Amino acid sequence: MVKIVDNIKTATMAQITTQALKILPKASDENLIRLISMFEVFMREDIRAKAQELKTQIKNKHTSIQLIRRVGNELCPNCRDKLIKNLMINAIIKGGKIRERIEKEEGWMPPFFLVISPTMRCNLRCVGCYAGEYTQKDDMSIELLDRILNEAKELGMYFVTISGGEPFIRKDILEIFRKHNDMYFQVYTNGQLINEELAKKLAELGNVTPAISVEGFEKETDARRGDGVYHNVLKAMDNLKKYGVMFGFSATPTKLNSDILCSDKFVDFYIKKGCSIGWYFQYIPIGKKPDINLMSTPEQRNRLRERIKEMRKTKVLFFGDFWNDGPYVGGCMAGARRYFHIVSSGDVEPCVFMHFAVDNIKDKSLREAINSPFFKKIRSLQPYCESKNLLTPCGIIDNPYVLRQAVEEHGAKPTHPGSDTIVKDPKIKKHLDDYSKEIHKLTEKVWEKDYKKEKDFWFGEKGQHECVRLKNQK
Repeated sequence: MVKIVDNIKTATMAQITTQALKILPKASDENLIRLISMFEVFMREDIRAKAQELKTQIKNKHTSIQLIRRVGNELCPNCRDKLIKNLMINAIIKGGKIRERIEKEEGWMPPFFLVISPTMRCNLRCVGCYAGEYTQKDDMSIELLDRILNEAKELGMYFVTISGGEPFIRKDILEIFRKHNDMYFQVYTNGQLINEELAKKLAELGNVTPAISVEGFEKETDARRGDGVYHNVLKAMDNLKKYGVMFGFSATPTKLNSDILCSDKFVDFYIKKGCSIGWYFQYIPIGKKPDINLMSTPEQRNRLRERIKEMRKTKVLFFGDFWNDGPYVGGCMAGARRYFHIVSSGDVEPCVFMHFAVDNIKDKSLREAINSPFFKKIRSLQPYCESKNLLTPCGIIDNPYVLRQAVEEHGAKPTHPGSDTIVKDPKIKKHLDDYSKEIHKLTEKVWEKDYKKEKDFWFGEKGQHECVRLKNQK
């Protein structure tokens, strides 16, 4: 009976969405508020609170509202349709009800999404890339990938990130996107293969958002990725923009480029190119010839946090700042609290930067992998520090004992040659220990002073932080 009611609500939501799509690009503020109010009846309590906040932002002319209008105007009709139906309805609403039902009936909640790397083959050889040391000869079979996605939907996961390697090097990946046209996919790509033909196909699919890797401008990008790469990146963005496909950039702050990546010049340039999303991932010394000297300093990382916090008020772009956005997602998301990673070999990793595994998806279901003792151990430690400072969320660089302890206790194996240097190499271990002390020292007062509201939300008496829920499951 519960499933029937949920299906009726989802169908009603789809009808509302169809009407919303017709007026969204040119809707007045008043009509946008009415649309949100129509959606609210189908939302969970915590999401409903966010909807109320969104309506306030509309009244205050917030940049996030400008971004919604921009996306509504720039995307082709099919991409706009799939963004709302697949991501908002299926992933957030329909998937959310499935996950809640599983939690109620079984005592555990599946994560919101997962990352899959169907191949580790790549047409580039970037300095410090974590994909560089994986065994690249064996791709994940299309049958296994299909099985994983079917199991994901059964657990309420309709949003999937595709990573690698270079995903578009696989010609059959588009068939997977087409077959699972009720899901939404984000693809991390170097952009070198996104010609006009591929951009047009992505527009026809509608359920794929590429996030293209850049290191800054031409000098920084070509220095790490190779001569001519930057030129091809800009061409890829032009192709996607021409056909109305949503896309963004993915940048890795290092000691060499961190200040460039948080400059007005950088962000304004990529907004003008058509990016709607900007992801920032701190460099971590893993993968191909890990270099601790490439890591941003704690001061640079904190400056990036400050700049992005400022730019969110003025730039028409969705920013994602890993790991500085810990307060907004409840800290570390690894170990299937919010996501996990499956590599091409089938090994199931806690996150894309923790290259260790106990289970292989070829031998186990998603349900079994999510509830493995290895993943439960990581979740049991979240949030990692005693002060619950979510500005230091990472179990690798902010709290390095977490990964070391989990790997040792559960005999987790490295998923590629050399991935265990991060827990064994004395030089890397000392650097991370020193870094951890500095980043905690630098952010403790900031956390208490500037993020008190978020702290109350995640750790308040209402128990809205997933960690509170997880602790009740132990």
